[in-house]
Amino acid sequence: MKRIVIKVGTSNLSDGETILSEAIERIARSIARLREKFEIILVTSGAVASGYTKLRLDKSLISHKQALASIGQPLLLETYRKIFESYKILNAQILLCGHDFDSCSCTQNAKDTIEVLLSNKVLPIINENDALATAELKFGDNDRLSAHIAYYFDADLLVILSDIDGYFDKNPHEFPEAKLIKHITSIPEQNLKTTYDPHGHFATGGIVTKLIAADFLMKRGKKMFLCNGAKLEDLEAFLLEGIQRSGTIFGESK
Repeated sequence: MKRIVIKVGTSNLSDGETILSEAIERIARSIARLREKFEIILVTSGAVASGYTKLRLDKSLISHKQALASIGQPLLLETYRKIFESYKILNAQILLCGHDFDSCSCTQNAKDTIEVLLSNKVLPIINENDALATAELKFGDNDRLSAHIAYYFDADLLVILSDIDGYFDKNPHEFPEAKLIKHITSIPEQNLKTTYDPHGHFATGGIVTKLIAADFLMKRGKKMFLCNGAKLEDLEAFLLEGIQRSGTIFGESK
């Protein structure tokens, strides 16, 4: 059975003020369908946004952001737990930081845990340990973290859900004539350094962090699919039927 990592961004979960349970419901429904064919690992953002619903702190301060994450993480996972329970899916929480991949033993321990969970039909839900991380908070809304998870935990594909339909030749939020690029096999170095602010109120990444994630995987023979989290029917069509209605696939065709 093929293994897929699905990364959900804050823009897919929050309207800028609250975590939207109906958004998590849609994601859970889609994952329930995909699990019939694939092993799924879910990487979720949203802890800071979830914490902000209970305590309004200035998110520009790292200590405040960490405090919000520590408040929001259990709230976010409890929402996931309740919703996935209706689909008879048991989930488990794993918190990781960038330095966990610097140690062979830490990486192997995390991988062993993932293998046990997946073999017992448990859905691993992974988030960055934002309550303790500092530099890791700048990874980019879990984009680079999810790429590491896909590579080190032997996934066949990373799916990043975003607020746009894929990778365009220019910013679609500013240029209506922007064209979707459906397949990319290499990324110019300058595109990995372009400044592009995140669209969402709480998002810490943008298109550049997604390109960095894709570049990391492509250089290691892996693939990534970038698509719109509001169009999960397109994701299901791509994964279950091999039909690419939208989205961008990064990597060589096989």
